[in-house]
Amino acid sequence: MKFLGNGISIEYELFGPEGAPVVVLSHSLGSSSVMWAPQLPKLAEKYRVLCYDTRGHGGTAAPEGAYSLDQLGDDALALMDGLEMHQVHWVGLSMGGMIGQNLALRQNGRFKSLSLCDTSSQIPAEGRATWNERIAAVTAGGMAPLAEPTMERWFTAPYMASKPSSVDAIREQFLATPPAGFIGCCHALKVLDYLDQLDAIDLPTLIIVGADDMGTPVSASEAMRERIPNSQLVVLDDAAHLSNIEQAEGFTNALLGFLNAQ
Repeated sequence: MKFLGNGISIEYELFGPEGAPVVVLSHSLGSSSVMWAPQLPKLAEKYRVLCYDTRGHGGTAAPEGAYSLDQLGDDALALMDGLEMHQVHWVGLSMGGMIGQNLALRQNGRFKSLSLCDTSSQIPAEGRATWNERIAAVTAGGMAPLAEPTMERWFTAPYMASKPSSVDAIREQFLATPPAGFIGCCHALKVLDYLDQLDAIDLPTLIIVGADDMGTPVSASEAMRERIPNSQLVVLDDAAHLSNIEQAEGFTNALLGFLNAQ
């Protein structure tokens, strides 16, 4: 379905019983709402699940130019307002977790809980060069040059060897991401700097991370847990960045256990 909000057309889908508590799923950079397929069946048994494609991804518009995290957050708020979803459980992975932090710091009252998965709260100054290199690579050659290095960060080598069809599906989504959307979001993420504000988040918060996540390592999740007062950390063994896919059962069980307790 399409919704016009914050100046763009936003692609979204709804699952689960009407009137049930709402869970919003926000995906990673270079993916789309399809990455949540492993979690949807269980979540939709008792929650109203909103999956949407972030600005620049999937079926959502991908305007040219640099985006900001406030802008990405405002897109989600516009969609939630349009669907009359006034209080939700937010579940964000990687970029989705960064958007979640943005919203929790600006609109704390809109959330029942926050789940921050394989994400970070700060890009150190020296890390911005990596983001600039990604922007340059995609500007010059589209998404293809980054596809294999990204898959190698997102999944462990054993998973890539044993589940090639799963990796292929994610690679195809990465390659289908509009370059303008990827670049726009890179500009938003490279200046991420919420670490020193996290103690202001007054929400039950679940932090999940793959033990082998190189992009947003366990140390980044530990830094968030130390600063968000009502938070808990789950580390999933044998998982890299897309832990919700690589360890789907463990991820889903941890998430449902947390949500059901709220």
